[in-house]
Amino acid sequence: MGAFSVVRRCVKKTSTQEYAAKIINTKKLSARDHQKLEREARICRLLKHPNIVRLHDSISEEGFHYLVFDLVTGGELFEDIVAREYYSEADASHCIHQILESVNHIHQHDIVHRDLKPENLLLASKCKGAAVKLADFGLAIEVQGEQQAWFGFAGTPGYLSPEVLRKDPYGKPVDIWACGVILYILLVGYPPFWDEDQHKLYQQIKAGAYDFPSPEWDTVTPEAKNLINQMLTINPAKRITADQALKHPWVCQRSTVASMMHRQETVECLRKFNARRKLKGAILTTMLVSRNFSVGRQSSAPASPAASAAGLAGQAAKSLLNKKSDGGVKKRKSSSSVHLMEPQTTVVHNATDGIKGSTESCNTTTEDEDLKVRKQEIIKITEQLIEAINNGDFEAYTKICDPGLTSFEPEALGNLVEGMDFHKFYFENLLSKNSKPIHTTILNPHVHVIGEDAACIAYIRLTQYIDGQGRPRTSQSEET
Repeated sequence: MGAFSVVRRCVKKTSTQEYAAKIINTKKLSARDHQKLEREARICRLLKHPNIVRLHDSISEEGFHYLVFDLVTGGELFEDIVAREYYSEADASHCIHQILESVNHIHQHDIVHRDLKPENLLLASKCKGAAVKLADFGLAIEVQGEQQAWFGFAGTPGYLSPEVLRKDPYGKPVDIWACGVILYILLVGYPPFWDEDQHKLYQQIKAGAYDFPSPEWDTVTPEAKNLINQMLTINPAKRITADQALKHPWVCQRSTVASMMHRQETVECLRKFNARRKLKGAILTTMLVSRNFSVGRQSSAPASPAASAAGLAGQAAKSLLNKKSDGGVKKRKSSSSVHLMEPQTTVVHNATDGIKGSTESCNTTTEDEDLKVRKQEIIKITEQLIEAINNGDFEAYTKICDPGLTSFEPEALGNLVEGMDFHKFYFENLLSKNSKPIHTTILNPHVHVIGEDAACIAYIRLTQYIDGQGRPRTSQSEET
C-alpha cells in the first residue's frame, strides 16, 4: 500500500489543530489490500495511548481513503539519540520504558504489531524529552488473548523472532523479541544478530546466538543484560511479557539501577547504524520512483555495439510474466532497464550489507509467503529476458514482452517509442550476428511487488564477454 499512499499535513478548520493525513489511492488497490487497509484502520481506532501515534479519523470516498493521525514532528528516535550531547544507559532505559508501555497497551487490546523496528519509533516533537510514539500498524494483527496461531511470515529480517522463522504458531511474544533487539541496539549501537547472508542471519536468530562482547558491554550493568536475556529467550512461553518487563528493576528503578555514564561509543556506532538503514531505504525508494517509466542510465559509454543493443532491447523488461491459474499468461508490467557498462566500472554499493538478506531490505517488511512465488517468477523471467537478448533470439524476446511495450531511451533520440519494431532492427542486424559469447549473472535480486499488476526488480548484474581484442572481460552494473 505504501506505493499508493502519500502523507500530508492537514488542518482541522474548526480548531486549527494540525494532523497528518495518510491519503491512499484505493483505485489501484487489490481486494487483499482493501482488507489490509480496513484492518489497519480498525486496529488503530482501538488504540489510545500517549506512546502510540493515534488515529483520529478514517474517511472513505470515491477512489481515495484518508487516515488522519497525530502529527508527529520529532522524527525517528534513533536519529534524535545521535544528535544528543549526552546519552546514557538511563536514557536507553527511559526509551525502552516508553516502547514497552505502547506494546503493553496493544497487547492488552489483543493486538500484535509484528513490525517493531527503529523506523517505527518516532518522537512527538523536537522538544527535549518528547514522548516516543509507536507508529505503522500496517502489519498488525488481532489475536485471541494468549492463543498462538500461524498468521503468516511477516516482519523485518533482523527483528524476526525464532518462532516466526521456524514457522511455528506465534502471538504477542514476537513483539517482545523485537523489543529485545531494539534494546540491544540502544545500548551499543549495533544489532545482536548480524550476517551478510540472510540464511546465516536466520540461523543465528533461531539459535539465539548473540553475546555481550568486550569492551563495549563491560560498562553495561548486569541488570540491563538480564532484561535483554529475558526478552531474547528462544522459547516464547518463557519470554518475559511487556507487563513483566515494565516491572523489571532496570526499567522501573532506573535512577538507582541504570548507569548514568555517557556512552560516546554507542552514539558513534548508532550513527553508522542509522546511515546504513537510510542508505537501504534510499535504494528501495529509487527502485519505486521509476516504476512508471523506463529510464536507462549509463555511467559510461557502452562496452560494445552489441552491449548497446542489449541495453536498448532490455528496455522491454517493462513487462514481466505472471502465470494465470488456467495456464495462460498475463503480462505484468514493470520498469526494468537492462544496460551494460565499461569493463572498468567499479564496484556498485552492495545493498545487502549485513542486516539485509539477498531479497529483503533490512528497512522493509518481509512479505507473506504467497508473494515469494510471484517474486521468484519475476526474477526468472528477467533472467530469460536477458538471455534472449544475449542470444539475439527475437522470437523468445517477443514471447516475454508485451507487444505494446513503450521505451524511452537515448537511441530513440528522446522520443517515446511504442512496440517492438524499433528493437527488432537491433536483433536482426546486430545481436543475431554477434557470435561472441555473453554470459550474465544476476546477484542479490530485490523484487518489490506494487499492487496486483506491477512490480519492480533491482539487482547487480555481472556480464562476462569477449572484447574487440578477443580478451575475456567482466563488467558490473546495478539495474532496475
